[in-house]
Amino acid sequence: MMSPMLSRSKKAAATLAAAWLCAISCNAQPAPLERLPADVLDAMPPSARVSGAPGRISVENTVCRSMPREQVRRRIVDLAIQEWGYFGFTTVDEADPEFNNRPRQPGERRPRWVDPEESARVVHSIAGYWTVTPDGSWILDRQNKIWRTTNGVVERWRDPWSAAFISWVMCEGGLAEPAEFRRAVAHYVYIDQAIEARDSGSTETAFVAHEVGDAAVEPGDLLCRGRRGAYRTLAERREDLGDGARSHCDVVIKLDPDNERILAIGGNVRGSVRLKFLPAQAKPGHDGSGWYEMIGRESRLVFAHLKLRAAPIGNDALESSPTIRALSTDTNALRALRQRLADNTLGSSDGNRLTTSGAAPAAQPAG
Repeated sequence: MMSPMLSRSKKAAATLAAAWLCAISCNAQPAPLERLPADVLDAMPPSARVSGAPGRISVENTVCRSMPREQVRRRIVDLAIQEWGYFGFTTVDEADPEFNNRPRQPGERRPRWVDPEESARVVHSIAGYWTVTPDGSWILDRQNKIWRTTNGVVERWRDPWSAAFISWVMCEGGLAEPAEFRRAVAHYVYIDQAIEARDSGSTETAFVAHEVGDAAVEPGDLLCRGRRGAYRTLAERREDLGDGARSHCDVVIKLDPDNERILAIGGNVRGSVRLKFLPAQAKPGHDGSGWYEMIGRESRLVFAHLKLRAAPIGNDALESSPTIRALSTDTNALRALRQRLADNTLGSSDGNRLTTSGAAPAAQPAG
């Protein structure tokens, strides 16, 4: 006979697992989650890297952590998920065939994705992402001038900050040396570094570039697409190596083969740090294994898979992350978040590592 305590434990785990299994609801708006304390996830908040009010923001700290490579993959995923939570667990479903189906008309203004109150709340975090890039100071100076001469913080960022976000994740994630990861205000810089590592056989670089389908995709890898030009292969990018190009990369946090998609987190996605559902077509005979013959579609086709040279951490990295575990005792937060995620995306994390006991996850080691 099952003991009452064990029965309650199993019921609690089943309840938590069921909470994740719900279709996306555009009306749900989970509340932002404050960043975790240092004894749970030892990370300097990006906002701590700057000081001053908008219009007078200045850089205070540009130091990056250096950590053993075996710790970096987990840390990259955990940091990306924490930032996603801080920005309110917002999502974009690029796997929806109707996504972005209507082109913007000539003269039509781009919608404002972030309201003024939210802009003010996250402004120092976005400023902090810039600090770890070589050009961050002058970009902040230019943005300060815009705030001083216009409507203040309600004005959108002049410069796209998606590459700055990735650079901060890598800086705080343990890749301190430029030889490991070339932090920059544009994605093409570190994409080209990964291509050069592939072509030269260099082993120092943390990421190496692959064509989609040449290697298994895992949480902690980067998926990149071109904007202008719209590259479809690494060979096309090699012809322009070193030349500026508009591009975008996201951090993989989970594979979802049942729904033919990949979950990835990126910065400056509709003005926020958002989780994307990327359409992903598995290679024949490789369902669920991370091998894909196509990721994305049309103008948003992924042309570069930047694979991290570190051991895998498993496909339960999202469920077992400190941020999601911190929600384990908050039924309302789980209920709101579950409405952001599609059926069968998340489980209870093998061995019920995602618990409802409220016990804090183990602290991340400091670099």
